[in-house]
Amino acid sequence: GCPLTPLPPINIAIRFTYVLQDWQQYSWPQQPPDFDALLGGEVGGVEFGKLPFGACEDPISELHLATTWPHLTEGIVVDNDVYSDLDPLQAPHWSVRVRKADSPTCLLGDFLTEFFKLCSKKESTEEILGRGPVEEEGKDDISHALSKLTEPTAVPIPKLSVSNMVHSARKRIRRHRRVDESPLSNDVLNSILLVRGATHRHTHSETPYKQCISSDRYNLYNQLKSAPSDSLTYRLALCVCLVNFYHGGVRAVAHLWQEFVLEMRYRWENNYLVYGLASGPPDLRCCLLHQKLQMLNCCIERKRARDDGRKTAEGGKEKERERGRERKVSGTTGTENGRLGPESAEMGREVSPGKSWDSWSDSEDEFFECLSDTEEMKEAGSTDGEKGGAKVAKPDGRLHPHGKLTLLNSQEPLYIPVTQEPAPMTEDLLEEQSEVLAKLGTSAEGAHLRARMQSACLLSDMESFKAANPGCTLEDFVRWYSPRDYVEEEVVDENGDTVVRGDLSARMKIPGNMWMEAWATAKTTPARRQRRLFDDTKEAEKVLHYLAVQKPADLTRHLLPCILHAAILKEKEEESVEDILSVRKAIQQATSHASKLLRHPSPDYKKLEDVITQLIAVETVIARSRSLKAKFGIGKAEQGDNAEDLERFVSSLLEEPEVSVIGAGRGPAGSIIHKLFVSAQRVKHTVSHCHHHPEHTRTHFVPDFPPPAGREILLRTCVPRPAPYSKALPQRLFCVLMREDFRLAGAFSSDTSFF
Repeated sequence: GCPLTPLPPINIAIRFTYVLQDWQQYSWPQQPPDFDALLGGEVGGVEFGKLPFGACEDPISELHLATTWPHLTEGIVVDNDVYSDLDPLQAPHWSVRVRKADSPTCLLGDFLTEFFKLCSKKESTEEILGRGPVEEEGKDDISHALSKLTEPTAVPIPKLSVSNMVHSARKRIRRHRRVDESPLSNDVLNSILLVRGATHRHTHSETPYKQCISSDRYNLYNQLKSAPSDSLTYRLALCVCLVNFYHGGVRAVAHLWQEFVLEMRYRWENNYLVYGLASGPPDLRCCLLHQKLQMLNCCIERKRARDDGRKTAEGGKEKERERGRERKVSGTTGTENGRLGPESAEMGREVSPGKSWDSWSDSEDEFFECLSDTEEMKEAGSTDGEKGGAKVAKPDGRLHPHGKLTLLNSQEPLYIPVTQEPAPMTEDLLEEQSEVLAKLGTSAEGAHLRARMQSACLLSDMESFKAANPGCTLEDFVRWYSPRDYVEEEVVDENGDTVVRGDLSARMKIPGNMWMEAWATAKTTPARRQRRLFDDTKEAEKVLHYLAVQKPADLTRHLLPCILHAAILKEKEEESVEDILSVRKAIQQATSHASKLLRHPSPDYKKLEDVITQLIAVETVIARSRSLKAKFGIGKAEQGDNAEDLERFVSSLLEEPEVSVIGAGRGPAGSIIHKLFVSAQRVKHTVSHCHHHPEHTRTHFVPDFPPPAGREILLRTCVPRPAPYSKALPQRLFCVLMREDFRLAGAFSSDTSFF
């Protein structure tokens, strides 16, 4: 017959996979947080102000090493269960992939998740903590304290104020409360409640909080509508998050919030500023809770300034009385040229027994300051700007001259008056005010009423200006208050000289103009004697009531922007150490997503939960990076010139499903992988040998690698089919051998030109 056609050579590719599961020589470096240490230091603990970070378990569970021999010839390789010519160290190609642990326990993620769960709670603080005999006894104590104010007593009136009596009753409530009834112990409360401290409570020499933050942090809290990272609100959020996770959940949060509200009331009643809040009006770029606390601080500052002014005035009156007594003893009558001197007038005003300036704080002084003397009352009644020898009021409440400007009707300098500060507003108050003004409608009457409601500050400034500049006109006021509405132009007078003359703008001359009406009704009253634009007592009580009625869920919603802010800052800090591009982009995306949601008045909490999921994913990636860097020794001095190559290798493992090992088993990464397998094999065989042969102590052979977890064999050749004269086409046979099963797949081609 016909001679047999020799078979073409078969190309064989073999790939063995080895699995490393035990990291005996590389224990996971992340330690669980030491909560006792967190609460044992000053101002909230040693690490207070920092959220925990990292995985409590190794986020890398397995390392899969694939050793490949891409070109082998048939018949020269022996591989079976007893013997194999294929040494992994001699394989020309290595590739590695890592298996990530399923849902590793991440500290930051757990804290965020548990904190977010509080948003769904519906119970109030009273319902969570419960009402018992202690609370009923406390009610009786407070009622008894209030009743004491109406009973006759020899105790000085200032010591019988509502603040002192109610605070004494509250102290008795705390004293009778049993320790086992409180979710938080006194030690924990004293550690985490930032505003506590005997030193702060017994001094008025408190330095106001100054906001010093980097531009990056400023932009972040502005984007998220949270609070500055060194503010009280931000630290309170971290406290609540820590207490919720470790000290009893929602009951501990309710207890902490209750104590915090009590502390805020204590500081208001005793004129102690709240630390950790920027001075000035509420910052509308921050969360509403931070604005409320800033409003409370504004009230305390105004109250302290008013009290200091009263004490100064009282001290001046005491000195006047002393001088009057000295003159009376020396025979001085206190009159000059037949007129009653101010000293004698002051002596005629006696303070009623048992009545001090402090006792006026809850009554008349809530609305205006009392007149200082009889002469001032007389002068206040005089009309300003009168001519024909009429008496002109004495200037009062001057701050400093306004440059070189003089009054239009005289050559007296124009003085800038001491004015009242505008009433600070939080965003909810602004919204309420806008709703009220909108309800007035668009009618002429509604517009007029709206303008009058908005001109309270203008009227106050006009009265202050009249007091500081007797004989002034509306034109003088406009020159200071709104220079653009006073138009000056050069004109030629009767003598032919060029002079500068001014007049009110066109809008100021419109009939019924609010400025003209306000000027006509404005009295000559300095700011210190005007009705206050901002009633600090009323606003402070509003804030304290608002804080008291907040449920733990409401508190959590208020503080959620601060917690997300803290989490993003923490991840940015950790990412700066690891320098992972994908993580940096993920943080930017999470920040942008959170910013859009939190700027909305009613954020979608389901979508906010997605933001938390994004942050957890970022934390997991950073933890995996640290795990791989620890295993490959990145950062150690002995790596030398190979450090950059190893860093690129680890970064690739995080980004790609499978990474080639440069230099295979002889490269820097391959050498480390080899050592990992050798160490794991030695530990495994040592334990196994000692368990089965405890009497044998001599060494035995330990292979560097375990048996392959899988074998992949690929046979490739080109054969003419179906006839010998057909075109040679590629043929392929693939086989996977596992420990428990195998798979066989073939791909065969035929020449169909003539068949």
